[in-house]
Amino acid sequence: MVKALMAALLLLTTHSAMAASPDLHAFAQRYFQAMSATQAPDASKQDLEAYLALLMDDVGHTHLPWETDDTRLPDGKAAMREGMMFYLGAHTEYQAELLDVFVFNDSAIAIRYRHHAKGIHPQNQQAIEYTSTMMELLEMENGKVAVIRKYHE
Repeated sequence: MVKALMAALLLLTTHSAMAASPDLHAFAQRYFQAMSATQAPDASKQDLEAYLALLMDDVGHTHLPWETDDTRLPDGKAAMREGMMFYLGAHTEYQAELLDVFVFNDSAIAIRYRHHAKGIHPQNQQAIEYTSTMMELLEMENGKVAVIRKYHE
């Protein structure tokens, strides 16, 4: 009887753990699509808000070497909105390809993607063009992104 109960509990625990992974894989896909849409030449405020809806209000963010402080502040999402609005529509070309998704329990997702962008920098009006492979580690909390850490390959 005890063995049967233990087996049932193990099966339930294993099933619950496995059930979390597909949800985070689907979330990673939604996140990548929403993030990529904010970089498109025709990106809109609605695209930006769809992306920001996936984040906690106090989201922390690093994008080395430019943004190094990942402190979660009450206005984290508002600060990201302001920064992203400045660059919204700056690209004349943008392409992104999702390369890998890694799920770590129900606490983190890593996405690896390659992207290419071309445009005019809104601050100095200089032409920009870059191609890079990125890794974003997304720390999750209550079904939303709590901390974003971006790394270049």
